[in-house]
Amino acid sequence: METTLRGVGVSHGVAIGEVRHMGTAVLEPPAKQIPAEEAEREQGRARQAVEAVAADLIARGNLAGGEAQAVLEAQAMIAQDPELMSDVDRRVTVGSTAERAVYDAFSHYRELLAGAGEYMAGRVADLDDVRNRIVARLLGVPMPGVPDSDQPYVLIARDLAPADTALLDPALVLGFVTEEGGPTSHSAILARALGVPAVVALPGAGELAEGTVVAVDGSTGEIFVDPSTEKREQLEAAAAERKAALAASTGPGATSDGHKVPLLANVGGPADVPAAVEAGAEGVGLFRTEFLFLDDSTKAPSEEKQVEAYRKVLEAFPEGRVVVRVLDAGADKPLDFLTPADEPNPALGVRGLRSLLDHPEVLRTQLTALAKAAEGLPVYLEVMAPMVADRTDAKAFADACREAGLQAKFGAMVEIPSAALRARSILQEVEFLSLGTNDLAQYAFAADRQVGAVSRLQDPWQPALLDLVALSAEAAKAEGKSCGVCGEAASDPLLACVLTGLGVTSLSMGAASIPYVRATLGKYTLAQCERAASAARAADTAEEARKAAQAVLSGE
Repeated sequence: METTLRGVGVSHGVAIGEVRHMGTAVLEPPAKQIPAEEAEREQGRARQAVEAVAADLIARGNLAGGEAQAVLEAQAMIAQDPELMSDVDRRVTVGSTAERAVYDAFSHYRELLAGAGEYMAGRVADLDDVRNRIVARLLGVPMPGVPDSDQPYVLIARDLAPADTALLDPALVLGFVTEEGGPTSHSAILARALGVPAVVALPGAGELAEGTVVAVDGSTGEIFVDPSTEKREQLEAAAAERKAALAASTGPGATSDGHKVPLLANVGGPADVPAAVEAGAEGVGLFRTEFLFLDDSTKAPSEEKQVEAYRKVLEAFPEGRVVVRVLDAGADKPLDFLTPADEPNPALGVRGLRSLLDHPEVLRTQLTALAKAAEGLPVYLEVMAPMVADRTDAKAFADACREAGLQAKFGAMVEIPSAALRARSILQEVEFLSLGTNDLAQYAFAADRQVGAVSRLQDPWQPALLDLVALSAEAAKAEGKSCGVCGEAASDPLLACVLTGLGVTSLSMGAASIPYVRATLGKYTLAQCERAASAARAADTAEEARKAAQAVLSGE
């Protein structure tokens, strides 16, 4: 009998297939004592396992490329963390086996993160995955992960580690469903990059029996268990209709009455450029330069290395707009040479622009490299700072750009509510705003973007978040300047129409989402988008806002 479950849709498309479950987590190793003379050998085993797992994660990242590569390299850094290894050595010295010492050391660190209630708690799933991989290697058992199957299937998991998501084969994994996670979790972002339909934050997903047929709608977040023939045909027809609309939609982003809304791509480096060009991106709305810095957490990349990477991206968009975000380090992206190691709450501490202003030489080198990379190229370069709180921050960044001789527009990201509330003040110092809706929601609702339990507050349809977007867009319009959105909210085609109605002047997203947004935006007039935006802001919940906007655009 057909039943319907509802989670949070995070990656568009429909998948229909049999359920397969993610391999189970590693069992807890037995707690047995070893003789003192075996300690050195066990410490060596632990180090070898750690290095092997780190190398495997880096290799997976090299295969995946793009955003996935940076995520997996960050996981490799977790595996090799000196403090964790010191704790492992200490536990072995007092009699633990290598596998038990690794298990206990990681578990202790896990408890510190999970219990702190801070931004870093969102990395617990990543930490667990690294621990499980090391322990599995030490025990000589198969790695936990994606099941082996010759037939396509829908993958069900408690959560998906980046190492698994990054290398999913879309020919086999038709879609995936997780019990945990949120719309801005690593798994959600990577699913959109892969173009795999996905639903997260679905309690009880793990109880679906192996082999059960389910239909996953990554747009609505609905899961249909044992769907009827009629339901399957209905979903498949809808999916075919969407696909046809995508194929027919080409050219620049615009509403049906010709109001232009440039559709840009979010990229992490040169590896992401081909997909962006193929999707018809009109430029880059967010170049996340921090991925260049994750290779070595002890020092910044040389100016020469930065120039080479920046130029490859800039060359791909002649006459196009490329918006570069300077290094956004801190919180879940710590760098030894830049960010404090002992902050009680890194998300609310020295991160983003704050770190760069504390280390002006790092900022100066990056801005100089950008200036050299853009020399002689017919590209519209724009450079923006992350975590801008007020006019003082904006002025400090603009001054640094001018001192570096950078010929570009200077901008500020709106990720902190204060920046939205005082947007006109900030725009006295910079030339554009870019809304990072993921962090803006996190800070507006005090809801960690990686925690599934608070995912409803991370929903970009929350009316309070739409109010902050509207404030920023209205301020930019009043100052005759631009205000784009580069957060994950822009990848939702219906929400893209609402953002346009709120006055946003450009939308930037993962390349896979661009055709969906272009096709949907082209179906409605600017006036319809404005009415949908007003209806959404008048609602009290995210669900009501979504339904209100849909009702306006569907003519109900």
